[in-house]
Amino acid sequence: MKTLMINGIILRKSMQGQVELTKNKTHIIDAVAPGSIAEELNIEAGDELLSINGQAVEDIFDYQFLTEDEYLEVLIRKADGEEWELEIDKDEDEDLGLIFNNGLMDDYRSCSNKCIFCFIDQMPRGMRPTLYFKDDDSRLSFMQGNYITLTNLSDHDLERIINYRLEPVNISFHTTEPELRCKMLGNRFAGEALKKARRLYEAGISMNGQIVLCKGINDGEHLRRSIEDLSGFIPCLQSVSVVPVGLSRFREGLFPLEGFTREDAAQVLDMIHSYQDRFYAEYKTHFIHAADEFYLLANRELPDADSYDGYLQYENGVGMIRSFVDEFDEALNELKSSMGSKAGKSLRPRRISLAGGLLMTPFINEMLSKLTELIPSLEAAYYPIRNDFFGEKITVSGLLTGRDIISQLKGKPLGEALYLPENLLRAGESVLLDDTTVEDIAESLQVKIHIVKSDGYDFVHKIATGEED
Repeated sequence: MKTLMINGIILRKSMQGQVELTKNKTHIIDAVAPGSIAEELNIEAGDELLSINGQAVEDIFDYQFLTEDEYLEVLIRKADGEEWELEIDKDEDEDLGLIFNNGLMDDYRSCSNKCIFCFIDQMPRGMRPTLYFKDDDSRLSFMQGNYITLTNLSDHDLERIINYRLEPVNISFHTTEPELRCKMLGNRFAGEALKKARRLYEAGISMNGQIVLCKGINDGEHLRRSIEDLSGFIPCLQSVSVVPVGLSRFREGLFPLEGFTREDAAQVLDMIHSYQDRFYAEYKTHFIHAADEFYLLANRELPDADSYDGYLQYENGVGMIRSFVDEFDEALNELKSSMGSKAGKSLRPRRISLAGGLLMTPFINEMLSKLTELIPSLEAAYYPIRNDFFGEKITVSGLLTGRDIISQLKGKPLGEALYLPENLLRAGESVLLDDTTVEDIAESLQVKIHIVKSDGYDFVHKIATGEED
């Protein structure tokens, strides 16, 4: 065994075969952060991480938990097969500087359910492979806010959530009736899996829940029972959203489902509001929330911001419009104050266009009316895009395709620039669902395109000034 000392860090080198770890999962290092401990120790891309403190590393959570210690024993296998055992003294919050190709350091776990409402089953063929992957991974619930059904959650996974405090856990409940849940999820273990939520509650793990509401399946008295049952998990269960099932035109051979009518939506809202009043009086939380779509379908005003309890279900389409409208009003007032008596007269004349989903049409039009009143030199038109690809029942911007945008805007007066919402795009890229790019749209329509973030402040800034980030 060869021992080296580098800047106070002990490095021991042993030849392959002295440490038997063939049964443990190993992780290929993709890169090493400059100036890090790993770089100082001559760890390189292509090396393998075998263990930390003698323990196998299952995924990023094991890695982060094990590397919190000030003293570490890290086993690395070099590209030539030589194994290095490194003894490291470091600060408690100091990172080793190892970077892995997969941020999870493990394969994503796929879903074993056959849900009657699954949107992925309603996708046409020929789209990119990642769009067909059904995840049900508790680790992605913590890292990205994904919702899990608990049916794919092992006892081992459950204990890791509790031990590592991987919270909040986002859970797709849909119903609390075991037999009905088995039917909805197409999994005979789906009812039994509900007991895992009880275990999380007993361990004090914070949770959020969702119910995808299907007409004639889990609504009405079934919904009432679910709300009653789930309220027993307060305060660990912080919120539950009720969202309408999304129905595309690609449902041939799937479970027969139908959309909600205005009257249906009104009944759902009446039930939810009655429970909100009760829960707020008892727990100081509204707890159960309806998706924005229910309010628009029922032709009712959106609740005020306080009703959303801090927008815990924002990513589920609950309070998204209220937040956007409130941010817009605040940003507009700030713009008025900054302009003073000159108002918008000093800004150059501009003619622009915007496009997005049908859902936002009345709100965007009202916002543009306020902006053009403040800035007379601004002309702006909103083009709601009908979702021909998935079907007209899909009205949100996030499921629009580039081909629908191009076909419906071809020949329209778009002005000097077209503004599109950020949620059209794959995260961190300029690609839409159908692999059309922003550049493709710009070239097809012969117009400059600006992307607007999903907040009212960015909307006001970019539309009013024409400035980019």
